[in-house]
Amino acid sequence: MLRGVIFDLGSTLLSHEYNNRWHLLRPRLIAVLLDDLRAQGLSVDADAFAETFSRNAAEFDRQRQTHFKEITSEYTLRATFAELGLSPNGLDLSRALAAYFGPSEAMWKPMPHLYETLDALGARIAHLAIVSNAADSANVQRLIDNHRLRPYFDPIVVSAAVGVRKPNPRIFDPVLAAWSIPPVEMVMIGDTLGADILGARNVGMKSVWVTMEADTPDNNAHRHTILPDAVAASLDELPSLLLTF
Repeated sequence: MLRGVIFDLGSTLLSHEYNNRWHLLRPRLIAVLLDDLRAQGLSVDADAFAETFSRNAAEFDRQRQTHFKEITSEYTLRATFAELGLSPNGLDLSRALAAYFGPSEAMWKPMPHLYETLDALGARIAHLAIVSNAADSANVQRLIDNHRLRPYFDPIVVSAAVGVRKPNPRIFDPVLAAWSIPPVEMVMIGDTLGADILGARNVGMKSVWVTMEADTPDNNAHRHTILPDAVAASLDELPSLLLTF
């Protein structure tokens, strides 16, 4: 019997116009970050900061995709300061990172059929949760509130807060502890084969691959090796699909 449903967030519940093209957006975000840091009194060469932060962000993203430990945005910022011989003393890094994510946060929008799907599932399934791979927990929490998602989900787990990323099965520990039900009575729903679907397999859950924004190089590489239990092309397919689990 299905008693718990876990959702991914990005490209599953929320859609972003720069999905799979984040490198195109990063220069704008770094410029906003630098503006805020300068407003707080930081003196730094703009080109050196942008190059160093961008390089660190790309390298840490590569690392987190291989060892499945989270490297936070704050760590990336502090590493950039250290490399440039700068001190973060006196700077409000949380404020600066909120500025950094601000333009991107404004570009997220709900997936079609989001709220009616959540209402339908919430009416008959005891537990709904979110487990999200993200380098900044505050960023995710703002998205949750901006899109009125918090009432539907408990718990909300972010890799930046727990230190590991899907498909590492340890990221599901907070959900297992909160719900006290076995993984075989849960399903993971997400867009990424190598994170969401493999993560579900690693912890003993069933999985549904949602494909609204799943046409990515990583997914194409895993398409014939990481197999979900079911596939949905739209969120409104989920209420009837999950009746089969």
